[in-house]
Parts: sequence; structure tokens; C-alpha cells
Amino acid sequence: MIIGFDAKRIVRNGTGLGSYGRTLVNDLAGCNEIDIRLYAPDPGRIELRNQIKNRQNVTFCYPQFAKTPVGKAIWRSHGIVKQLQKDGIQIYHGLSGELPKGIRESGIRTVVTIHDLIFMRHPEYYNKVDVKLYVKKFRQTLQEADRIVAISECTRRDICELGEVDPSRIDLIYQSCAQQFTEEPDPRRMWQVRERYDLPDRYVLSVGSIEERKNVLLAVKALRYLPDDVSLVIVGHETPYTDLVRDYVLEHRLTSRVTFLHGVPDEHLPSLYRMADAFVYPSRYEGFGIPIIEAIRMGLPVVACTGSCLEEAGGPYNLYVDPDDEKGMAEAIEQSLYGAADRQQRIERSREYIRRFENSDAARHFYNLYQQLL
Repeated sequence: MIIGFDAKRIVRNGTGLGSYGRTLVNDLAGCNEIDIRLYAPDPGRIELRNQIKNRQNVTFCYPQFAKTPVGKAIWRSHGIVKQLQKDGIQIYHGLSGELPKGIRESGIRTVVTIHDLIFMRHPEYYNKVDVKLYVKKFRQTLQEADRIVAISECTRRDICELGEVDPSRIDLIYQSCAQQFTEEPDPRRMWQVRERYDLPDRYVLSVGSIEERKNVLLAVKALRYLPDDVSLVIVGHETPYTDLVRDYVLEHRLTSRVTFLHGVPDEHLPSLYRMADAFVYPSRYEGFGIPIIEAIRMGLPVVACTGSCLEEAGGPYNLYVDPDDEKGMAEAIEQSLYGAADRQQRIERSREYIRRFENSDAARHFYNLYQQLL
């Protein structure tokens, strides 16, 4: 099988959609029956590109003539189709909710992974112009796609409702996380990470872009009800919302208990998880919530919020609170700290629950789906 993948996020995004694409491609590359071509508008970031395993059946492909940002965008949304035909691509997989216009007419079979429809479910978190663009791309992609993949039951429901899509067109294939989160970090690496970031002795960890929808301010507010020796370490990309969180930290004299970390390399994340007491993910709405799986794999209890798919990701043995309940968040965190009753039992049960998301399962499901299309 000669399969093309939309690799823009693979070479540009450090987390989220980028991690999803890199993990899936690395898993699929273990099958020699698949010839993988990764199509990106440019080489992107070398440290991300190098996370793709060096195998004979994996090739990066770039446009020959599109050199400007506008040219690259046109190539990715339209012009790529001719290149795919020339390269003999049998199936093209849009890894981040998009497919090029006209690909259905080319005879190339298509799969698209849709991670979430937050821009339709909660447009208040987006620029109005962006929402219109995203909705237009979503409608166009539905017309081009042979098969649609949802990464959670929550996303599948949203696609059916908001896209008016027949459920028979949608496959549910859960998202997996990288292999590094299944291995115990080297003690020397953990010591180096602790020293590099000057980590507190006892902390709760949060990982994800620091934006309004992710709602990390709820975890900061919960600190006021927790023991003074418990700190919060927030790992993620800065946005204007970050200033709001910082202002609250300053106003309530929590500076010594809240640490912001930006630009953390992937190889440091397992150590950050492993040294924490618990993991908190207070997002108001997600398509799946892969950091929850990473945290559970690294042996942490999780506290998350109700209202989307986080209970689906974390399972019934973790704790979930209303996204506006700061006292409830504090109580749930306290029940998840070292020494709390049933903490270890909940962790073990959660690890059993997330076996359904193991990497090999996702790759196998996609392989079977590709075979069906051909």
C-alpha cells in the first residue's frame, strides 16, 4: 500500500496534532507492507522531523515550486493532488481534520482524522473569522472523505450532530500516546530535569496550552485550599490568557507555589510526570485529552473536569469536577496526593483501563481500515 499523509503538523507542532501524527506514523512504519509518504509544505522543525524513525518505507515529500507562505497554503489545499497522483498514492490520510479540494475526483481514496469540533461547539474561544474558515474547511472535508475517523466517542457524536453525518461513515479509533510514556525515566535524567527547572519538592502537574478553554486557572484557585507545601507546575505554550493566570497568582501571593514552564522538550515530559504527586487537567472541552493517558501511564492519579470526553479518556477510577468548582477541584487533588486513601489502587485500575489506547491497537485499526478502502 502506498499511503500519503498530511505531515504539516508532524514537522511543525511539538504537541497535540503533531504528537498524534508522529506516533501513528512510527507505529505504522513497522509494517513493511506500507510505503509511507509524508507530505509537508516545508521541512519544518528538525527536532520534530527527527522524531520520525528512520525507515526505508518512510519518505518526506515537499512541493517543488511553492516557496512562499501563500504558495505553500495553496499547494496543501489544492495543488498537492497532482503530486499525489504522480507519486502513485493509493490512500491519502488527512491527520488534522483537513483534505485537499478535488482529491475525491482524482480517484485517490481518502481518510480524515477529526480530533474535535470545538470551534463549532464553543466558538467563543476563537476569532470569528477563524471560525468561519474552520467551518468551511470542515464542510469541504466531509464532501471529500471516503472514511472519517473520530478519536473519541464525544467527537463522533459532535461530527454526527454538527456535520449531519451518517454514523456509518465514521470509525472510532482512539488516540495513542508516544512510547516514551511507557518507560521508567532514568534517575539521572529526573535529577537533571529537577535541577534545570528548579522544581518544588511536592507538586501537582498540568500539561497543555495555557489558554482560556484549558481552564488552568481553576487549578491555581484550588491551591488556596490545599496544604502550603503543595505547588502547581504548569507546562504549556503561552497565550494572552497566561497573563490573566499570572495576575491571579500575584494578587493572591501564590508566586512561590506556581511554576510556569514553556518550551519544554518532549524528552523531559516523562520525568516531569514521574516526579509529580498528581496530574490535573481542568479543560472545559476536549476532543480526547492525550495528556491524561500520558499521566496515567507514568503512574499518576488524574483530576479532570466534566463536560466533554475527559471521563472517557481517564476512565471511572479518576476524579472529575465541575469546571467552575474550585473547592471541588481542591478536594479532588487532596484525595490524589501521596498518602491519600486508595490512591495506588486507583492508579492501577486506571492503567488497566487505558490498555484500550495502546499504540499497537491504533496502528492495527488504521491498517485494517486502509485495506478495506483498497
